[in-house]
Amino acid sequence: MEMKTKTMISTILISVLLSILLPVRTDYVRPQPRKTLHFPWNPKHPSVPQQVHVSLAGENHIRISWVTDDKSAPSIVEYGMSPGQYNFLSQGETTSYKYLFYRSGKIHHTVIGPLEHDTVYFYRCGGQGPEFQFKTPPGQFPVTFAVAGDLGQTGWTKSTLNHIEKCKYDVHLLPGDLSYADCMQHRWDTFGELVQPLASARPWMVTQGNHEKEKIPFFTDAFASYNARWKMPFEESKSTSNLYYSFEVAGVHVVMLGSYTDYDELSDQYSWLKADLSKVDRKKTPWLVVLFHVPWYNSNHAHQGEGDGMMMAMEPLFYAAGVDLVLTGHVHAYERSKRVNKGKSDPCGAVHITIGDGGNREGLAQKYVHPKPEWSVFREASFGHGELKIVNSTHAFWSWHRNDDDEPMRSDQVWITSLIGSECLAE
Repeated sequence: MEMKTKTMISTILISVLLSILLPVRTDYVRPQPRKTLHFPWNPKHPSVPQQVHVSLAGENHIRISWVTDDKSAPSIVEYGMSPGQYNFLSQGETTSYKYLFYRSGKIHHTVIGPLEHDTVYFYRCGGQGPEFQFKTPPGQFPVTFAVAGDLGQTGWTKSTLNHIEKCKYDVHLLPGDLSYADCMQHRWDTFGELVQPLASARPWMVTQGNHEKEKIPFFTDAFASYNARWKMPFEESKSTSNLYYSFEVAGVHVVMLGSYTDYDELSDQYSWLKADLSKVDRKKTPWLVVLFHVPWYNSNHAHQGEGDGMMMAMEPLFYAAGVDLVLTGHVHAYERSKRVNKGKSDPCGAVHITIGDGGNREGLAQKYVHPKPEWSVFREASFGHGELKIVNSTHAFWSWHRNDDDEPMRSDQVWITSLIGSECLAE
């Protein structure tokens, strides 16, 4: 009896000691919004390239985009595999646009290639200015995507970009809401400068969100600024609109759709999507990933039900094609689902991930629906980014990294098995 009492006392003392020495685990405290970044005036020579970014432009080709204030600056790109040694030269095209009293600079788009896979290229835009470099994606697995939507230009945006820069990724995917210019066109220019260090070094593949609309009836068309500045490979993928297109990386077919253009069964986007999915060779590209802005599966009070119309029209196409993963933005919080279809878990449906919390100025969407839907696995209101590493034809590793006091904290992760080889895709 005495021995038992001593043991109990010892256990209590150890517990008390551990509670003092070890940190107490508390609930995650959601960060407050941070102020919009301010960019000091930094005059440059009119012909010096600004806002440089690169994107994929068909098989083994890259599109390099930049802006100059000099309207006569040439749209040439010199490039090669060694610093300062440019063995190749490509000529591109230019555009510009007006928005009320704003006049854009000369916007250059130049496609270079064919290029080798997984190779660093050094390049110079317009025949002068600084030298940049980018790495082409690999031609086979593994391949890694960084994912962050609703970026904006705040202190949290900067934190997210810093974390993405540390990630060994091959392509950045952005499911809408880039600059949050919202008709103030100089904010497109500052956004271009903000993301240039990353966007000039890896392909950035984007689709539009509601903050890209910027339509003023009788004065400006919707998406005029977005389409002029961020040209994507829509022509290369047989699309008639820059608002929806597809591309392939290693063994992944990626489809970028438009939540804010017609998507019903009589629309051009629907017809293009149906044709694009029918041409996917799952033996060549066993993974099928789709991005758009407004989520279909969302248990947050914010933007509840906004994606229902698009889901009703297009989810049957996704299901028939065996889409593995859907990445969306719009809701300023993170959420991951099970494989789901028609509003409930389905082993042949797609995994849906909402990641519209890169750093927007509007703050986080903190109110969730209760009880949590059975298809929802993990949800959290926090700023951050995701990383999708597709290891081989059957397995991929997804991880969510929230910005925790400016340090990346992995708070969700999961292995995803592709539908390739499953009964879902049985011929």
